Amino acid sequence: MINLRELIRDLDIVETRGTLDTVLAGLSYDSRKVAPGYGFVCVEGFKTDGHRYVQSALEQGAAAVVAQRPVEVPEGVPLVIVRDTRKGLALMSAAMTGYPSRKLTMVGVTGTNGKTTTTYLIERIFGEEGYKVGLIGTIMNKIGEKALPVTNTTPESLDLQVLLKEMVDSGVTHAVMEVSSHALDLNRTEAVEFDNAVFTNITQDHLDFHGNMENYLEAKKKLFAGLDRYVGKSLPKYGIINSDDPSARSIIEATKGRVLTYGVKNDCDVKAYNISLRSDRAAFDVITPKGDLYLEIHLPGMFNVYNSLAAVAVGISRDIGLDSVKKALESVKGVPGRMEKVSEGQDFTVLVDYAHTPDGLENIIRAAREFARGRVITVFGCGGDRDRSKRPIMGEISARLSDYSVLTSDNPRTEDPLFIISQIEEGVRKVVDRSGYSVIPDRREAIATAVQMAEAGDVILIAGKGHETYQIINDRVNHFDDREVAREMLQKYR
Repeated sequence: MINLRELIRDLDIVETRGTLDTVLAGLSYDSRKVAPGYGFVCVEGFKTDGHRYVQSALEQGAAAVVAQRPVEVPEGVPLVIVRDTRKGLALMSAAMTGYPSRKLTMVGVTGTNGKTTTTYLIERIFGEEGYKVGLIGTIMNKIGEKALPVTNTTPESLDLQVLLKEMVDSGVTHAVMEVSSHALDLNRTEAVEFDNAVFTNITQDHLDFHGNMENYLEAKKKLFAGLDRYVGKSLPKYGIINSDDPSARSIIEATKGRVLTYGVKNDCDVKAYNISLRSDRAAFDVITPKGDLYLEIHLPGMFNVYNSLAAVAVGISRDIGLDSVKKALESVKGVPGRMEKVSEGQDFTVLVDYAHTPDGLENIIRAAREFARGRVITVFGCGGDRDRSKRPIMGEISARLSDYSVLTSDNPRTEDPLFIISQIEEGVRKVVDRSGYSVIPDRREAIATAVQMAEAGDVILIAGKGHETYQIINDRVNHFDDREVAREMLQKYR
């Protein structure tokens, strides 16, 4: 319970009507979830607008309304009009839950690729040190060992603050979260006090939302520019930045706090060398400001060397010893849907990966080429109602780096699957003729075809969906798990 006046103290208020001394029992941005005594915050969404549901919220018992423009409310119900209800919701949510991020060591990881794996590695490092850890990300949210369902990579601000409060109440001391560019642009992480901001990389993605790469980069930079915004804790703030990414300098300049860089090619604070890559692991030496170490991680590919370096940098920034860092990273046997092996005793390799961007797809194919004794067969599609410009780019990458490509459906959503594939095919045809690829819109059939054509020593990459257990066709969400289907086809045909 909190007084409305106290709750809106930090908001950019345009106008208020009615008494501000109303005590609120909670908040909601969804009229269906309003309970008696709640404040209802009108948020403009992608599909609908909360301002349209004020009457519904009032009928549910809303005791106050916060809006971005004038709306009709009965006399006696306070109305607060602010310039930005998304930012307002974030600030109110933090106040309502008692600013939980100020009671946690908070690590935010942003970037086009590598966020999930990097958060898993950091979580393991903190856990090895004996801390109870919270995890917020694409695959799952966790409070210690308790797993929770996920709706967005970064939850809406109210849901995020409630989750952080639940972590604090459960004894969590350290929280690691993926921070998406959408979340940064939509103010979901406003009022979260981060102690570490980690930058993995930036390549083309989400241009349907951001419009261009400049806007996309600006969204990422907000995490680093905001490190000095709150002073609820005495911990030093660190920006952990991939020095080999072309945008590193821009991120470093935006960072408000200390900077630790990592990489392989350029001068940096945490650097890997003597790198050896194999089908199921990577081994390398690491130079750090706290001393040197040798790592042999059970994660293949150069991109996982980078992910590990980011985790090492976070560990040393939080004064965790290199022995603990090494033990933690070498204990990770894999991350769901990230180069995940599916084996039924066959004499070729099947890997399922979440790669759904041009850079992500190139990374996993190049990683497969490092250990493939035969062909690399790539099965992939592109999501519907998303950035169309990357489709031919991904087609060209697959055709150039794979020995054979199977073009199929990902999550077509409301788009025609054949139209999506035709756009991918534009890039494929720049490199190969029809002897180098096939078009099989049914994803189950596409996976079956790849399994049937594979020979000893080949590598099948099934890309795009990774850990997902569904496929979205029109407005239907159907159960579909690439790993399950691959296993089924291996049992059936091999």
